Amino acid sequence: MSEIDESNACADIQAKFTSYPVEAQRQLENVRSLIFSVAEENALGAVEETLKWGEPSYLVKGGSTIRMDWKPKDPDVIRVYFHCQTVLVETFKEVYPDEFQYEGKRAIVIPLSAYPASGPLSHCLQMALKYHSLKQRPLLGA
Repeated sequence: MSEIDESNACADIQAKFTSYPVEAQRQLENVRSLIFSVAEENALGAVEETLKWGEPSYLVKGGSTIRMDWKPKDPDVIRVYFHCQTVLVETFKEVYPDEFQYEGKRAIVIPLSAYPASGPLSHCLQMALKYHSLKQRPLLGA
């Protein structure tokens, strides 16, 4: 079972989440829950939950970091960020061209009013969390 890394990160993450508007908190919590579910379902071990660049960040051994955030300058969406030097977002665009809005090679953009299908989003999160074992496979094994 995946567990939150026991450290000050828990308090930092909670404080960060409570600084967001309620709609953003709800959407970010949904994505956070999916990350932990995917890690557990795939026996990926403990999820390290920290703040990186002031944003909630998630990583498992052998994976690529997933960050997410809400910004006041674009208040109607959250973004789920992936390392831009990977092929993750390019792969997501190919596999799920109509499921999400994307921002370059770095993010999936999720409107606060949307209920993203957990299947495609879970699959994208799984590819990120398993990235180092998938990166040599075409379309990351999708």
